[in-house]
Amino acid sequence: MFKKSLLMITASGLIMTACNYRVHQIDPEPQSAQVSVHVSGFSIAMEDQPSTRAMQDVKTYEGVGAITLAFYSGTTEVYKTTQIKNNLEQGQTFGDFSCTLPLGTYTVVALGYQYNANDVFTLTSPTQAAFTSERPRETFSAVGPVNLTSTDPYDLQLKLDRISAQLNIISTDGRPQNITKIRTTFSAGSKSFNPSTGLALDDNGFSLINNPSTNVGATIKIGSFTFLSDDEQTMDITIQILDDNDNVISTKQIEDVPFKINSKTILTGPLFSATAQTSSFQLETDWLDPITVTF
Repeated sequence: MFKKSLLMITASGLIMTACNYRVHQIDPEPQSAQVSVHVSGFSIAMEDQPSTRAMQDVKTYEGVGAITLAFYSGTTEVYKTTQIKNNLEQGQTFGDFSCTLPLGTYTVVALGYQYNANDVFTLTSPTQAAFTSERPRETFSAVGPVNLTSTDPYDLQLKLDRISAQLNIISTDGRPQNITKIRTTFSAGSKSFNPSTGLALDDNGFSLINNPSTNVGATIKIGSFTFLSDDEQTMDITIQILDDNDNVISTKQIEDVPFKINSKTILTGPLFSATAQTSSFQLETDWLDPITVTF
């Protein structure tokens, strides 16, 4: 089960160690405290060392292009903001935040995720978030309590853990000229999730379309993400090959594909051959505890 990340809070009078981040000076209001938040890194399972984990700096990890930070008093949203890595305001540093909050007890939520200009992402509470556009993205989360008991400034450092699961589809045959779209349908999983647990809010599945960018005749590799209803889950994956006019040229269904949070599942096989059967596909999971399954 996804575990809440530990939150480390220190009074600002202590020496800040090896952070090198900007803190905006804000005169605290009466009975309020300045809170500086630093997203220090993401917990990432390295592909070439599947059984180990390593921290990577938020500024250099290419899989995250946006961070949403929010404070909640119960279910009431007190503060929320989003940073876009490629569209920062002057003087901003990606992963560093500063705000002033009334004294009290809060739940802080920090979410780092892939970002595309057409994406629509919503965070409505510590237990509800969703990608309401076509596809979910690689997502990291940290949720925990913050207790502001004095008007002294606070420093808060957060470590975010990956809560999404990934699917890669790799063809072993070349793409025909008239094939420009691949529709992938997950029979379970979700585009919405609970930031506090990392688990999906429903198990209804969804579909999305990828447009292969490789040359005609070359093999393709497409990727997508999902949120699971449990740490590990199996579901059916349907792959449809579409032409320029969205006509379905062929359909392949692969049953009982295993997924795991913070893990990558890889499907490899012939996508475009008219005689190709789903039994030709091979499956491999990566990031944590690799598994190979032959269909």
